[in-house]
Amino acid sequence: MAVVTGAGSGIGRATALELLEAGWSVVLAGRRAEALAETARLAGGGPPAPVVPTDVADPDQVDALFAAVRERFGRIDLLFNNAGSFGPRGVALADLRHEDWRAVVDTNLTGAFLCAQAAFRLMRDQDPQGGRIINSGSVSAHTPRPDSVAYTATKHAVTGLTKSLSLDGRRYGIACGQIDVGNAATGMTERMPAGVRQANGEVAAEPVMDVADVARTVRHMASLPLEANVQFATVMATAMPYIGRG
Repeated sequence: MAVVTGAGSGIGRATALELLEAGWSVVLAGRRAEALAETARLAGGGPPAPVVPTDVADPDQVDALFAAVRERFGRIDLLFNNAGSFGPRGVALADLRHEDWRAVVDTNLTGAFLCAQAAFRLMRDQDPQGGRIINSGSVSAHTPRPDSVAYTATKHAVTGLTKSLSLDGRRYGIACGQIDVGNAATGMTERMPAGVRQANGEVAAEPVMDVADVARTVRHMASLPLEANVQFATVMATAMPYIGRG
């Protein structure tokens, strides 16, 4: 039984569909009810995937999401902690508004923590005990892009969240890993083939990869027994300017 946040588009939608295809029961969470319903429709045959509209930055909505999971399924085996936001594009660090900084932090970091905490509690208390949390990171957790301070800082912080969850979850059979993604073809990266600013100030086109390749990687991580864990995985477009960026 899995919960996927940000399931209404991009990596979240692709991963939810991949897990459903593999036989998982999946609860679809995200802010946009219509987009979640479209993900459920795309799943095709089988019982419809439950849709729970959720703003992960809202503690009450996160509590309601996991209460619904407990009520319907009695347990959770996997959380794909995927919901996230890049924030305003093309805004220099010196010009970034406080409210825009907070919006990215609230979604990418606080939202990830709230969902992980709620899943952790269920996994700790259920019988049999344990489960897996997979956090959605980014290659920006290691190498930033220009004008991405909020996104980059939160993805660095997600790495710390992943490590703490891994350590604190050991005694309860809770595994936690992270997938760092670079240039998957989603709405967030649609501008890349046309050209994006590089570290040297030039604008250059960047290759992208099929988002299904990310989903298959998450599926593999999720399929392992709890005695094994992919702690960190990086999946990226082979020719993107990441290794040696800048």
